[in-house]
Amino acid sequence: MNVAKWLLLMLLALPFLELAAFLAVAATIGFGWALVLVFAGSLAGALILRHAGGNHIARVRVALGEGSFTSLQADRDGGLILFAGILLLIPGFITDTLAVFLLVAALWRTMGSDARSAQNDGVVDLAPEQWHQVPDRSLPGRRNDDRN
Repeated sequence: MNVAKWLLLMLLALPFLELAAFLAVAATIGFGWALVLVFAGSLAGALILRHAGGNHIARVRVALGEGSFTSLQADRDGGLILFAGILLLIPGFITDTLAVFLLVAALWRTMGSDARSAQNDGVVDLAPEQWHQVPDRSLPGRRNDDRN
């Protein structure tokens, strides 16, 4: 079977798998708590889509309007977060688990890229008490103190 048939089969089997997972969780922690978890996951997905989804969709529209696919490649983490929000919005424990894995992966990639960019950009962040302004004597006509 090719990949499309497997995806279609998994898509058709997902509701039955979600029902089986819900019944297993409900048998373990109780029906009410399982229902609360499902609603909490859907609420989290809606909040993620509201917060991150709108910004990502706007960036995708701008990038596609300009024909710049490199900016889409640079915003892969936004796509992961958007897909995770959609998966969280779908009620069920299997999709929620996949969404949590995607969110952790996006967070991991973001933290790694922040660390790499902090190492490569040549900028040193200092606390306010660790620096002071030095007058530039090479520029004529400037006062030593430009804070006024």
